[in-house]
Amino acid sequence: MSTMWQGCLAGTDYFETRSSGGHDYGVWVTTPPGYDPATTRAPVVYVLDGNWAVGMTAPLIVTQLDPMQRIQPYIQVSVGYAGEEARHWDRLRNRDLVPPGEPIAQELVDAVEMGVRAGARTREEADAYLAELRDTHADAFLNFLTAELYPRIERDYGTATSGHGLFGYSYGGLFGLYTWLTGSTLFESIGAGSPGVTGEDSRIFAQLREMGDSRPAAELHVTLNEQELLGDLAIYQNLTKNAATVLHRLTSRGAAVTSAILRETHVTGLQASFLSYLRTCRARRR
Repeated sequence: MSTMWQGCLAGTDYFETRSSGGHDYGVWVTTPPGYDPATTRAPVVYVLDGNWAVGMTAPLIVTQLDPMQRIQPYIQVSVGYAGEEARHWDRLRNRDLVPPGEPIAQELVDAVEMGVRAGARTREEADAYLAELRDTHADAFLNFLTAELYPRIERDYGTATSGHGLFGYSYGGLFGLYTWLTGSTLFESIGAGSPGVTGEDSRIFAQLREMGDSRPAAELHVTLNEQELLGDLAIYQNLTKNAATVLHRLTSRGAAVTSAILRETHVTGLQASFLSYLRTCRARRR
């Protein structure tokens, strides 16, 4: 990590790695204050969308020293994209975070087109964004996190053998739901912020049906944002409606699921959602 960043991301290392599928990733590893694996080993919390999220979430490692509500020690592993690809993170995440075969909701296409008209994206950028959604591989990315990246983190940072977590927001939250429903055994808690279940035909509902009466062992914490629900953007209205439907179906089966509505927009909700996950799933028990 460059010395320029140490004041903001203290205790953070950075490295780049290539997956077995040939994709390059940037990885930020933030260790707890005073971390010494020789005395106490901490579990890992993966945070997705590292290029965007690391600056808002990694500094919250200090919550482990908060005397008012201390969070259990964890090593944060923020995963994003490296090199020239880093500037395209917002479309590459579609490939990695969206379940295979996930339909593209018309409301999402409309939102992308609105961005073109508003000058937020060029036509070329919009087409590339939607193209990534037509060939999605959350399964391959989950395998990279658990079978390829985790052994390296375990070896280099002396992690605990249990207690690991995963946090994702928006499409990262969709990935969190997908991971929870697959029954991945690495994670004991998953935070899914504003999960991008944008259509009623989402693969998430198919996973729910396939799950039947079984319940994954991991804790699941889902957050939504007030302004997604009350605003006038159809894509966010659908997201909250569908995520609420997922929650209702899970709680009716007695699954270990918690939830919260935050007073944020979709853009401003990431940090608040991460804090909600920490406080709900990773607080020290008194």
